[in-house]
Amino acid sequence: MSATHTKALAAAGLTLALAAPSQAGFEIDITDNDKLIFGGYIKMDARYVDGDVAYRDFWIGTGTPLEEDASQFRIFANETRFNTKYIHGDVTGFIEMDFLGGGGNEVISNSFHPRIRHAFISYKGVTAGQTWSTIMNTSAIPETADFAGATVGLAFIRQGQIRYSTGGFAVSIENPESWGGDTSNDRLPDVVAKYTLKGDWGNVSLAGLGRELNTNGGNRETAFGGSLAARINTFGKSDLRLQLHYGELGRYISVGGAQDLVGEEVENVTAYLAAYRHFWTDTLRSTFLYGRVETDEANIDNDQWSVNVFQDLNKFLSVGFEVGNFAMNESDADSYYGQFSMRYAL
Repeated sequence: MSATHTKALAAAGLTLALAAPSQAGFEIDITDNDKLIFGGYIKMDARYVDGDVAYRDFWIGTGTPLEEDASQFRIFANETRFNTKYIHGDVTGFIEMDFLGGGGNEVISNSFHPRIRHAFISYKGVTAGQTWSTIMNTSAIPETADFAGATVGLAFIRQGQIRYSTGGFAVSIENPESWGGDTSNDRLPDVVAKYTLKGDWGNVSLAGLGRELNTNGGNRETAFGGSLAARINTFGKSDLRLQLHYGELGRYISVGGAQDLVGEEVENVTAYLAAYRHFWTDTLRSTFLYGRVETDEANIDNDQWSVNVFQDLNKFLSVGFEVGNFAMNESDADSYYGQFSMRYAL
């Protein structure tokens, strides 16, 4: 190994040892123009669910109604994730994985599969790969113990895309998928455009989606929808997070709560979310939230509410407890849940 390489590795090791700001990961400066950043967190959840909607480790936009009430308790760490960012001048590569890929059970080893969350390249305003859809405003996702929280009212989707961003404007072509229809003939990419206005007060984004859907009967249908989302600073560190989605948005909204097509008809969706996060002290905070999704063809009407409290024990470790309810109103079924979480962030 050359003396130059030895010095570079020594400097990288020193940087790794010293650089560990809260939730910023570990940064290794390899050269003046190259660096690696490692991040992620370890999260433990203890969850209890009781009611006539079947247990899930986290609620999504839909569920399974039960004929009789059931109760279930689990402890798991699947949300744990790690990521790596590679930076070389104007080029950035990012990859992130967690352990929600399925395959585990409680019989012996609980060996859940890792899965790719994000894998993309960014260069001078262009992003290419798999990441959050451009329609999303990730700052408007509430802080919850339940993974993502009130997904019934969220725009929440990761997929392959090519995006161009400049200033507050972004436009992308993204993977098509006629969920509920003929996916083998999805010939045109989905198109998303979004504008985000930012200031000291917070931010607000307005996005539009246009796409072609293919029915099982051989018809091609156009679909359009819009999304409005905001994170508004209120008092001190507290904030209000809002989302409103309307139109033929299907799989982009509510994490399984609405299909793109029901039979030969395009599904129309209305979904919304309101969440207020209040800081009682610099390290103690609570989020109060409510979300809902309604559709016209399948007559879906699901909602969720929750309230929680989180305490930072130090700049890396936080604990929290949350209670809430998930309801499938069209099936007259609902379940209450309580969840304790502990998270150690790099």
